[in-house]
Amino acid sequence: MMLLKRLSSGVLIAALGFTTVVAQSAAENAAENAADAERFIRVLEIRTGSAVGEIGAGDGTLTLAMAKAVGDTGAVFSNEINKERARAIQQSVEKAGYKHVTVVEGHATQTNFPALCCDAIFMRNVYHHFGDPPAMNASLRASLKPGGRLAIIDFTPPPVPGGEAPPGRRGEDGHHGITAATLESELKAAGFEIVSSATTNRAVFVVARRPAS
Repeated sequence: MMLLKRLSSGVLIAALGFTTVVAQSAAENAAENAADAERFIRVLEIRTGSAVGEIGAGDGTLTLAMAKAVGDTGAVFSNEINKERARAIQQSVEKAGYKHVTVVEGHATQTNFPALCCDAIFMRNVYHHFGDPPAMNASLRASLKPGGRLAIIDFTPPPVPGGEAPPGRRGEDGHHGITAATLESELKAAGFEIVSSATTNRAVFVVARRPAS
């Protein structure tokens, strides 16, 4: 009987420890999401009434943050290629009462946004998955108004020889990610101007702009 109690106590302690780790992880994710949303809003010069698009919205956390930032007079286009996630985003949007958010089915080479619809477009940890960057970048440019901004958060591949891979292989183990230099080069080739670029602890943050003319 005493052994059973000891085992039960040990299981309880382990369960409490696991719960604590999960809670800490959730708090860290929430803090990271809030920080990234603030960074996007700042560099993209988002204000009430802005029209913004997100590529690869995932669970929709940043889409919802942007919807709040632009207000009812603004517009948000949320692109997600995974149909289940897209449905979940739609449910979250409806629950929040945001009528100015449009959830759009994602595509490998197109934003599927209307032409010239956005003052700004952003994405997080998505760009390195593009198998055809020239096609997607052309679509991004076409979706932006003249002078519109594009902000990309991503991460670099492992810092080993041959770590960076060509498009279509940037999601593979040992090659996962993209360097800021390659990202800048591909955006310039699509007609974007680079506004700023930084790499810190393997985190890449590039802001580009569609020329005003």
